[in-house]
Amino acid sequence: MVGAGIVGLAAAHAVRALGAEVSVYEAGGPGGGQSAGQSRIFRHAHEDTRLVALVVRSRALWAQWEEEFGTELVSPAGAVALGPGVEDKLAVLEPFAQVPVRRLGPEELRERLPLLGPWDGTAMLDERGGAIRTLAAVGALVGRLEGALVPDHVLSVRPVRGGVEVRTGTGVHHHDHVLLCAGRGTAPLARGAGLELPVELGAHVRVSFAVRPEVAAAAGLPTLQDGSGAFGETGVYAAPYPGDRFWSVGLGDTTGAAADGGVADPAALAGLVERTVGWVERALPGVVPEPLDHVHCWVTRLPWGDDGVGVWSADGVTAVAGHNLFKQAPALGEALARTATRGRVPDELAPEARLGRAAG
Repeated sequence: MVGAGIVGLAAAHAVRALGAEVSVYEAGGPGGGQSAGQSRIFRHAHEDTRLVALVVRSRALWAQWEEEFGTELVSPAGAVALGPGVEDKLAVLEPFAQVPVRRLGPEELRERLPLLGPWDGTAMLDERGGAIRTLAAVGALVGRLEGALVPDHVLSVRPVRGGVEVRTGTGVHHHDHVLLCAGRGTAPLARGAGLELPVELGAHVRVSFAVRPEVAAAAGLPTLQDGSGAFGETGVYAAPYPGDRFWSVGLGDTTGAAADGGVADPAALAGLVERTVGWVERALPGVVPEPLDHVHCWVTRLPWGDDGVGVWSADGVTAVAGHNLFKQAPALGEALARTATRGRVPDELAPEARLGRAAG
C-alpha cells in the first residue's frame, strides 16, 4: 500500500480483514495530505445513481466502523443542501429507501442551522448525512494497523518477475500486489508501472471560522452545501468541527497546477480565501468572519466529473483516483482489498465505467 490517507488506510484495514499481510508506505503523517482537516461532509446525493449506491454501502460501513472502533465517526445532525439543485437531488435519491431525505421549510431550517442567514428557498435534509470526524477515523484505523506503517517515501513501483518492486528512500521491497492510494502522487507512480491515469490537478483551500457563542442548535449542527448563488457563490460546502464551536468552509473552485506540478498562481489561493470570507459574511451571520486556520491540499479530478472515481489495475499494481473520496473510503477500501487479493476490478469502478460522471 502506498499512501496512508483515509482511502489507503481503509484499504489496508480491509486487506487485513481478508487475512492478508499488508505494509503501508507513507512519508508524512497518516491523514496529512488530501485527507487533512477535522471534518468532511458525508452526503448521499450524486448525479450518478451508481455512485449513490456505492455511497450507501459506504455509509453502512461507517456505521460498522463506529461499532468496531467504539467512537462516533459521522455526526448524527444530517446534511443540508440549498438551491435549485435540491429537486434533482431528491429525484435521484427517491429510489433509495435506505436514504431518508426530505424538504426543509424555513422554520425548521432556522432551527437546525441557526447560524445561516435568511433563506426561504428550496432546502433539503439528508438525515443520514453529517460531518465525518476525520481525525477520529484516521486515528482509529492507524491504531488497528499497528506494525504495518512504513515511514518512508516511494520513488517507483514496477512489476517484476514474481511480484511488484517498490523502491523507497531507504530500500527495495517486493510484494505480491501494490495498491496506489497516494493522492497527487498516484498518477506519477502508476505511470512508472505502465498505467496512465487522466488526473487533473488543482490546489484548494478550506478555511475555519469560530461559531458565535450565542448560536446553538437543538441537536448539533448539520453540514451545508450551498448551490443557490443567493449569497454570492455557488458550490460552497461547510461542515462543523466536533463540538460545533468551529466551522470549516470551502468553495468548489480550485487554482491550477503548473507544468512542473507546482501551484500555477499562489496569489489565487489567497483570492479563494477572500471569496470564502465574503461568502461567510453574507451567508453565516452566526459565524465570526475571521479565518482561524487554513487547510491547503491538492485536488485530483478525473475528466468525467467532479465526483468521478476510477480504479486502474494491471500486472499486480492497482491505482485509485478521484475527487471527494473521503466519504467513500470504507467502500473503496473494501473494493480495493478485493481487487488486490482476487485480481479483478469491480465493473462499476473500472475507468471505462466512468463512475460519478456528470449528468448530460
